[in-house]
Amino acid sequence: MKPRIATTSLAGCFGCHMSILDIDERILALAEIVDFDKSPINDIKQLSGPCAVGLIEGGCANEENVRVLREFRRHCGVLVSIGDCATMGGIPAMRNRIPLRECLEEAYVHGTTVYNPSGQIPNDEEIPLLLDQVRPAQEIVRMDYHLPGCPPPADTIWEALTALLSSRPIELPYNLIKYD
Repeated sequence: MKPRIATTSLAGCFGCHMSILDIDERILALAEIVDFDKSPINDIKQLSGPCAVGLIEGGCANEENVRVLREFRRHCGVLVSIGDCATMGGIPAMRNRIPLRECLEEAYVHGTTVYNPSGQIPNDEEIPLLLDQVRPAQEIVRMDYHLPGCPPPADTIWEALTALLSSRPIELPYNLIKYD
């Protein structure tokens, strides 16, 4: 039985998933040795069981992000935060210096391109509640590994993932994690 891997994108831009796809033809080699569980790569929307590895892109900006992240922690043997949003909050965390109410009013009431004659901020039960601040993944659950970058290069993700799947230590040479 092949190990299962799952991926998710929380509060981020989906750039880290683009880096996963940028492993190019190696994704075919990966598909030979793993089964993909929940992932936008295969469009499976829910975790179907235990996974060897979970790849987390994005931080937690709302209650749905927290729920998904906790579900991944319960079902994945190893969790890897991928990218600056997952490891540090990234660009979405720029709102952390501004009160949430002010952010919502700018987005839905006072923004330059907003047309909202009622002046109401959306408040539907289908919309996940925003957290007061965007949190990196490790502030919500224990993360086993962190791959920095915005986004991390495809080769970095490939090296880390193949090491984890073959029970080797992750050894990332400087050229795969440098940002200078």
